[in-house]
Amino acid sequence: MPSFMRGASRDSLTAARSRLDTVLAEPGAAAPDTVGAELFAVVDVLDAQPALRAALTDPSRDAESKTALAAALIRSQVSTTTLDVVSAAAASRWSGVGDLATALEDLAVQAWATAAERRGALDAVEDDVFRFTQIVAGSPQLRAALTDRVAPVSAKQALVAGLLDGKAAPESAALASRVVAHPRGHSLEDGLGDLEHAVAERRRRVTATVVSAVPLSDSQHARLVAALSSQRGVPVHLNVVVDPEVVGGIKVTMGDEVVDGTLASRLEEARRRFAG
Repeated sequence: MPSFMRGASRDSLTAARSRLDTVLAEPGAAAPDTVGAELFAVVDVLDAQPALRAALTDPSRDAESKTALAAALIRSQVSTTTLDVVSAAAASRWSGVGDLATALEDLAVQAWATAAERRGALDAVEDDVFRFTQIVAGSPQLRAALTDRVAPVSAKQALVAGLLDGKAAPESAALASRVVAHPRGHSLEDGLGDLEHAVAERRRRVTATVVSAVPLSDSQHARLVAALSSQRGVPVHLNVVVDPEVVGGIKVTMGDEVVDGTLASRLEEARRRFAG
């Protein structure tokens, strides 16, 4: 998570990341790499239009009007999955005018990382980004070419493609190309460093599947995330499955670890003991 995000923006980004994971897991969702590319395109629109950035982060505007504004601008340009993510983010509160665009950029990276994760290539992406960073650091001539302010963006992207296409994961090439082509006020080193951190953070995260008879309230969700994250020592994302057959309680699965505290399981255990 961007280290400079504070207060409302930090909380909103946490919620936006959770929303992204939720919608990407839904049946019929757009592919994560498609969502990542579309989110980057939305960031470009926001960067190019200061008045729009201000309108979407104006604390005096209600969430509904900001959501409607975002939807009106991008509905015909992006998938419904991306529209859902952007609309939810626009409805949140942001401490700074530029924080929404920065958050969407973070979500775009997370979407590309999800694409790699699903292919079992997240470790490879982390290694690719590190190697590319080392290549840039070891070649002043290459760095100069990639940061030349008058050189066409297409030329820089072609240079990245020549270095990475066929030699790195496609997600790695896409993310490195993005950092080079759209630095957003950051140095190349800082941009690649942020990318390394985001991918590493994603790789270390744990996903827990929670089965409950009823949907968790926001406070229950937050408390469970905090408890599991503290227990595991890494960020934990919850995928909540509602199953009325569990009757009450919850079942938590993290990898090979299963904690079944459902009423249905306790009743079944009591039945087996009685039968025995």
